[in-house]
Amino acid sequence: MKPNFEQMSVPELRAYVLQHKDDIEAIRALFHHPSLKWQSMPPLVDQGGLPIEENIRTAEEAIKQRIEQAKRKQEEN
Repeated sequence: MKPNFEQMSVPELRAYVLQHKDDIEAIRALFHHPSLKWQSMPPLVDQGGLPIEENIRTAEEAIKQRIEQAKRKQEEN
């Protein structure tokens, strides 16, 4: 019986996939894991090449949040 991939964390899924390299369902579950979803950002410049300040601030804030998350995760380990 296969484990419930939807309930597994990314590290658990990675370990499972490394042990079961032919399990396409597990590989799909890993690549579609909610915590690994790509977050698209709005354009930073308009069609004329001028900066869009609001979008730049949004991108900067998202980057800062990711850095803080990475720092907290590193401290936990």
